[in-house]
Amino acid sequence: LSLKGKISIKSFYERRIRRILPVLLLVILVSIPFAWFFLLHDRFIDYSKSILYSLGFVSNFYFYFTGQEYGAQSSLLQPFLHTWSLSIEEQYYIFFPFFLIIIFKFLKKNLLPILFLLFFSSLFLSELFNKHSQNLNYFFIHTRLWELILGSILAYIEINLGFKKRILILNQFFPILGLFLIGYSFIFFNSTIQHPSLTTLLPVIGVSLIIWFANKEELVTRILSLKFLVKIGLISYSLYIWHFPILAFDKIIEFSQNSIFKKIIILLLIFILSFFTYYFVENPSRNKKNNFKYIFSLLIFIT
Repeated sequence: LSLKGKISIKSFYERRIRRILPVLLLVILVSIPFAWFFLLHDRFIDYSKSILYSLGFVSNFYFYFTGQEYGAQSSLLQPFLHTWSLSIEEQYYIFFPFFLIIIFKFLKKNLLPILFLLFFSSLFLSELFNKHSQNLNYFFIHTRLWELILGSILAYIEINLGFKKRILILNQFFPILGLFLIGYSFIFFNSTIQHPSLTTLLPVIGVSLIIWFANKEELVTRILSLKFLVKIGLISYSLYIWHFPILAFDKIIEFSQNSIFKKIIILLLIFILSFFTYYFVENPSRNKKNNFKYIFSLLIFIT
């Protein structure tokens, strides 16, 4: 978001494809035999449709229009329900660069006010739809946009204004405040709190404060820099893609029901598969030394 330099749109989309699709396709391919054997006919059809929509990054629309409610017991049996958030993220990454190009060309000096306008408009809509259409509010990008836009606002402010460097005392206080907001949300948020809404500001601001003001001299950064937490951060995308299908099939076949030992096995399986996927699929596919045309052709063939 710097007003200087150039951005390669082609390179940006190439990086997104390298990061997102190989892991997603692997998990889909692994899940198909389980779906074939364990899902009833109607559920298998729904499963197949959800795969197609997730590959097109529009599964949030599919789950909304089929009446899914995230967190409901019936929804927890949908192996790829979690791809709704991936779809919203990719919709943002597909359209936002072109939006920036237009703004840079015609309204470059007004970029920050425009970002703030988008932020507050989307936040207002999330609060409005939260009261009148909670499912639409949950699954659609117009009420999620503010969560993504905030990152762009932080990037613009830091790159062009450098508040972090000017007010050093904030580097010590704000990461702790951010961690507190995240911890508070984790402990006190429950199923009665609807998201997104004004309440969602607490964890989002918390994460933003840590990202913005984190530095190696303060406590929160040192904690988050512990090796095992860094490792979890590295595999976070693979962990995200694997966890929901495994938990969904676990519920479908009732493998770990009423068994702590089996639940631990499921947890270990998720982490083992995520580590394997990160090192043997995600890393190689993101390596620029590996020809993108070959990777892209392979993805098309598999799809």
